[in-house]
Amino acid sequence: MNILVSIKRVPLTGEKIILTEDEQEIETKYLGFAASPHEECAVEEAVQLIEKHGGSSTVLTLGTEDAIAQMHEAMAIGMDKGILLETDGREWGATATAKAIVSAVQAEGEAFDMLFFGNESADIGGYQVGIRVAHELGLPCVTGIKEIEIEDGKAKVKREAEEGWEVYEVSLPAVFTIKEGINVPRYPPMIGKMRAKKKPLARIEPEWSEDGVAKIRLKPPAERGSTVEILGKGVDAVPRAVEVLKEIGVIQS
Repeated sequence: MNILVSIKRVPLTGEKIILTEDEQEIETKYLGFAASPHEECAVEEAVQLIEKHGGSSTVLTLGTEDAIAQMHEAMAIGMDKGILLETDGREWGATATAKAIVSAVQAEGEAFDMLFFGNESADIGGYQVGIRVAHELGLPCVTGIKEIEIEDGKAKVKREAEEGWEVYEVSLPAVFTIKEGINVPRYPPMIGKMRAKKKPLARIEPEWSEDGVAKIRLKPPAERGSTVEILGKGVDAVPRAVEVLKEIGVIQS
């Protein structure tokens, strides 16, 4: 089995985002970075499948040389090699990103049985790249995956629905977008981090292509406010606390 996992370097979730003065970029001076959470789970799932069924795994990312740190994290927990689609730092849209990944896959010279993407990236949240890659390669695609089983050259996958699970059986090769919660990603051990730096890492300079979408400016979302209601002090607060618990349905009248 041969698995490709595409990841993206994004600011750590939960950190305060500050824009540059021209509102075109995120000020990264004080930010930490990681792979998107869905993609961390995609990496873990690929490693587990290779451990179970045998084969090889490749982690791929489109970005600057700084993204090698996230690739090494993936290699540290078991990915075998990496492909860096090295850019000059410009933000690539979904169409351009998918074209670059498809070109790299076709140039790799070996067929991938499964291509994993995060269901959406933590920064843009476009839900587009995995689907567009599948379309360009003419492969079946299932999104929002929370469980995968492999048997007889087919993948049986599940994704959550409002009232249960949707189950699909897909012939391989195929593309899957993975959702956080499919597993618990392991923490990279120190020995793994040391070995990761010695694993093969190919560099490709993809050809820039117009995406048909122009960025006007960035705008941070409005911060969510919060209110605090003081119910009272000591035992005097108990009657009001009971009323609140009834209002929110924690206890019955």
